[in-house]
Amino acid sequence: MKKIVGALIILCLFAAEKSNAQLERGNAIVGADVANFNIGLKKGSQTHISITPKAAWMLNSNLAVGGYVDFDLVSQKIAGTTYTSTAYGIGALARYYINDPRVNILRSGRWFFEGNAGFEGTNVKNGNSTNGLGLGIGPGYAYFITKNIAFEGLLKFNENVGFGNTTSTSDLNLGLGFQIYLPGRATANRISNDVK
Repeated sequence: MKKIVGALIILCLFAAEKSNAQLERGNAIVGADVANFNIGLKKGSQTHISITPKAAWMLNSNLAVGGYVDFDLVSQKIAGTTYTSTAYGIGALARYYINDPRVNILRSGRWFFEGNAGFEGTNVKNGNSTNGLGLGIGPGYAYFITKNIAFEGLLKFNENVGFGNTTSTSDLNLGLGFQIYLPGRATANRISNDVK
């Protein structure tokens, strides 16, 4: 019985160590936040598509830096007139994962903070526009469905300051999406050596 309990403890420690492997130095994160995807089917309904692909690299355990591209389209037809709004962005992002078991809700999840800065804009056909510096910051939670795939939620305050007929815009956005955590060469080698 003692041998079985000892083996289970070693297995649990090994599994816990493996679950943190995705956040090690040299690993890559690739995925997208899909904040809103809505296609209206009735006359006068709104079609809204928003996607933010991201890629980042772990500089050390818990800190990642990378880039993002943002695209947002809203279109609505009312009384024969189509109203269209587009938003875009490209820039750099940074993430810091909190590695504290007292803070993380689930064993397979991690809280993080994400910040971004880049060139962004919002343009409304026959309406207001703002193009310039885009800044965003907010907390998020990554729940690892598998060892390398996480479902994420990110609540972010965004500010766009620049030029156009409106000098600034701001919003609070809840983004949901998936990220794939790809092992770097050192992590892949260590895992393959552990398996041997």
